[in-house]
Amino acid sequence: MSQYAPATPARWTFTASRNSLTLAVAFWLMLTMNGSFWNTVWTGVGGWSNENKWFLISMPLFVLCWLFGLLSLLSWGRATKALLTLFLLISAAASYFMYSYGIVIDSTMLANTLQTDPAEATELLSWRMAGLLLLFAGLPMLLMSRVRLLQRGWKRELSGKLGGIAVALLCIGAIAATSYQSYASLVRNNREIRLMLVPSNVVAATHSYLKHQFATPLQLEVVGEDAYRLLPGGKPKVTVVVVGETARAANFSLNGYARETNPELAARGVINFEQASACGTSTAVSVPCMFQNVGKDGYKDSMAKSREGLLDVLQRAGVNVLWRDNNSGCKGVCDRVPYEDVSHFDVPALCATGECHDEVLLQGLQAYFDSLTHDAVIVLHMKGSHGPAYYKRYPAAFKKFTPVCESNQLDRCQQSDIVNAYDNTLLYTDHVLAQIIDLLKRNSQRLDTSMLYISDHGESLGESGLYLHGLPYAMAPSEQTHIPMLMWVSSGMEKRQGITESCLEAKGKQPVSQDNLFHSVLGLMDVHTNAYHPDLDLFRTCRPPSDGKYAKHLLLQEQAKD
Repeated sequence: MSQYAPATPARWTFTASRNSLTLAVAFWLMLTMNGSFWNTVWTGVGGWSNENKWFLISMPLFVLCWLFGLLSLLSWGRATKALLTLFLLISAAASYFMYSYGIVIDSTMLANTLQTDPAEATELLSWRMAGLLLLFAGLPMLLMSRVRLLQRGWKRELSGKLGGIAVALLCIGAIAATSYQSYASLVRNNREIRLMLVPSNVVAATHSYLKHQFATPLQLEVVGEDAYRLLPGGKPKVTVVVVGETARAANFSLNGYARETNPELAARGVINFEQASACGTSTAVSVPCMFQNVGKDGYKDSMAKSREGLLDVLQRAGVNVLWRDNNSGCKGVCDRVPYEDVSHFDVPALCATGECHDEVLLQGLQAYFDSLTHDAVIVLHMKGSHGPAYYKRYPAAFKKFTPVCESNQLDRCQQSDIVNAYDNTLLYTDHVLAQIIDLLKRNSQRLDTSMLYISDHGESLGESGLYLHGLPYAMAPSEQTHIPMLMWVSSGMEKRQGITESCLEAKGKQPVSQDNLFHSVLGLMDVHTNAYHPDLDLFRTCRPPSDGKYAKHLLLQEQAKD
């Protein structure tokens, strides 16, 4: 036998065109990784009936053609196998998270995931996820490794790809033409369905996210350029704004929850706002939104980096500003003011588990108060109740409600155990807020103080099969949008501002939102600017009428210009 004889093909090796391989992967994705999508379709059309048989029969073909066309557009030449492998991995991961937590994939959810710190991101990983990735991505990847792609000239390859895409589009068009009303009705009544088809939802979310990230930077829009504060005599005023994380109003005992999750706050005379709503359902949206003066309806994602907010206006008016963070950053809010990351402080009693519990936010705060000679606003950004590993968010001493879910696979836990762990996080938040109030009280001889707490968004704990947060606002349940908000005002601040407790208590019964934060803090700190809207200041009607100082100041400004 000649030593130059051609090698015998390896066993179990297949030869296929790129179109055939792409079609096989599209079929696998349609069949195995879209359980949430198919469940929504089945529920949306009311199951199998005489009126929708053709629709249900045609839908798999429609989806197959759509996925084939999408994968064909995104995988070319020698990179075809590598790109299809990537789509298998991404699709399997997306399918796992959608099925396990009841989420959908859009640009906001993607941003929320990518902007989460590494420690929190790893909490989403599990052996179950690894097993499903191995089964639903690893198996087809193994089979794909045995496929030898036909080698054809680039002209023939291009014509074959374009021909395949054309056939897919014709198929989609034909199905849509014969069943337009059924498809239109499904999408109209289930708007979230476009965010559920894997991997097209991931592709769309990634495109939207990258488009936003790499957009030409906008010139920073100045807000409150005319900001100033009156300088009456008296003590420095200090307001601590505590931005909570993932706390929902439904589980605050101050709002009527049966469990005592706020025992310490209840004993400290706080004003609780029972009907507070969030600007968004994720930190990436709610945090920058609440520090703007445009409100939920006027907020755009680009404003986080391109527009000044509350802290800029305060600083311009001469108020000392400090942001202290025990979370994943300020999302652009504190880019131009002093910032401290306390999440990696070396405090053994609070940071022994690889992350710091929220009491670390108080470390060194007394020294900061001691240094103050002017008014100040301090923002404390909590770790709060961030999931899915709720059991990690509080010290052992606050494990009051048991048994708890000590897993990041929430759908594997009893809902009561999830709620127990979550309620323990709120019990600890209650303690931290009480500690802040006590610290402010201890400084009342030298400072006039107040504290405002507001959560960024709420959380789903298994209701209707939903977990965590981040659903599009229009389809999000109240558990993700109804948030706790409360206020504590020292007697010195009450007297100085002329605020009456009875008026504040009445405010607590009225609907409020994160839209009120910007204007209420400006009013509390006596900062005057055209960016301030008095109707959104929660405390304006609780203060005596203006004595005309602002009008006099504006008049003096105009005279100075002349």
